Amino acid sequence: MSEPDEATEDAGDDFIRLSFAVPRECDGWRLDHYLKFRIGRLSRTRIQEIIGTQISVVGRKARASTVVRAGETITLTRPAPVEPEVPRTFAVLHEDPLFFVIDKPAGLPMHTTAKFWRNTLVAVLRETYPGQHTEICHRIDRETSGVMLIARQPEAGAFLKEAFATRKVSKTYLALCKGHPPDEGVIDQPIKLLDTPTHVMMGPADDGLAAVTRFRVVRRFASHALVEASPETGRQHQIRVHLAMRGFPLVGDKLYGAGEQYFMEACDRGISAELLQRFDGLPRHALHAARLTFPHPVTRTPLTFEAPLPADLTDHMAKLPGAGATGSAAA
Repeated sequence: MSEPDEATEDAGDDFIRLSFAVPRECDGWRLDHYLKFRIGRLSRTRIQEIIGTQISVVGRKARASTVVRAGETITLTRPAPVEPEVPRTFAVLHEDPLFFVIDKPAGLPMHTTAKFWRNTLVAVLRETYPGQHTEICHRIDRETSGVMLIARQPEAGAFLKEAFATRKVSKTYLALCKGHPPDEGVIDQPIKLLDTPTHVMMGPADDGLAAVTRFRVVRRFASHALVEASPETGRQHQIRVHLAMRGFPLVGDKLYGAGEQYFMEACDRGISAELLQRFDGLPRHALHAARLTFPHPVTRTPLTFEAPLPADLTDHMAKLPGAGATGSAAA
């Protein structure tokens, strides 16, 4: 099965419209089956609900049993969500004719979700560089801050994405975790998506995807440690899962530190004072993409770029008991 077709987006003050053409391999499918393929995050129940209210097929009335044809345009129109406020600016660490490197702020999501539409890195890039090609080459979580690589040409984007896929890119993160991890170590534990209520929680599993993380402590506190973590594989939530399974969850990690119940409560209702206390007093998980090394798309010369620890993490560490302990927090 090939990748789903590219969608076109349109947003007004009161609505959002998403249109996409049916690819050849989906010719003859039922509409509800195609929508499940195209928008996998939606449950089958939710798909049945939106077909009657938000979905249209050009020239025909939309029903769950409607047969779709290759090349037809399917349009989803829904009310624009009231989006949470997020940081919408970023520092540019380096510019090249083929790419630029930015320091993404914590809280800015990468792509469109059910909750975020205009407040995403994709949207901010489109607004900041109108008419230009801006292609995100890798992903970090919404709450993770730090170095991001953006291609400025399709050819450069293809090369850099392939470099990530073939492990020709070196990534280094700084993570503030709870507990007293060993000075250094390697965590070699396959992980996979677990069957849990959130549908996003990863966990250790012998039948999961290979996942390896090297780490070393760079600064210790009375009950915490700042850890430099270098993932040799790029699994979702890898560093967070690996450290948590060893008993050293990240400060502020709602999912792997506080637990699914409180993660879901924060998603549904926002972070209350009580929840913030459960999240160690930090409203986002303490993970920062500190360093990225990758080959230049033309010269193949290795390039390294770094982003300093942001103020929210340095301020939080300054208040921890034992903040005067030995070690360096330099990124």
